[in-house]
Amino acid sequence: MAAHLGLARLCRLAGRNLCPRPAGRAQEASPAAARCYASGSAGSALQFRLDERTAHSSLDLFKKDTAVIYRMLGLDPSRVQDNPERFRDWAVVFGNEKITGGRHYWEVTVRKSQEFRLGVAEALMSRDDCVGTNASSWVFSYGQRRWSAMTSNKVVPVTLVGKPDRVGILLDYEAGRLALVDTDDPKVIHTIKGRFRGPLCPAFGLWSGELLTHSGLEEPEGLK
Repeated sequence: MAAHLGLARLCRLAGRNLCPRPAGRAQEASPAAARCYASGSAGSALQFRLDERTAHSSLDLFKKDTAVIYRMLGLDPSRVQDNPERFRDWAVVFGNEKITGGRHYWEVTVRKSQEFRLGVAEALMSRDDCVGTNASSWVFSYGQRRWSAMTSNKVVPVTLVGKPDRVGILLDYEAGRLALVDTDDPKVIHTIKGRFRGPLCPAFGLWSGELLTHSGLEEPEGLK
């Protein structure tokens, strides 16, 4: 019994929900077709909000769905509206825009969190996975005072970042590049290479504090 309780506590701290899922629940995500798509034209300012339909039960959205806060205990999953778009095991939420091309930039205030992931994921990514652990997601992770780049569960350390209050994310769909950007002195800190084959969504994982997103921004000059 003690071992079981210890495992439950460890997994909860890792952002997992150990409550059993109702029988017959869909195992793969099937996001609704009637959703907004970014035009993908170069220089367009992507605007998005966080999509409550995808948010794990430990995440609460606020500030008109531009911010998210992590609550360790969260809601009983049985009290959250059941739909195949919602993340079931991991504290993840997607943005409500799907990106099919182009170059796009947004920023995230991270000063009130000590453990999070920021990046993009395929809109049809399995809701049983965590962003960064599969070939359908590309993220920058912060935890234990260290930054990493993650995809397919491969972790590459990112150095010379520190803990800024705010960071930028730059996506170049056709070039297959996702970049972490220094917003104080706009420059690319680190780049993840990927092969983007379908619609992507802004993606966020959160296990501490809160994040605030800033979209509708033009890309700073001088970024490559």
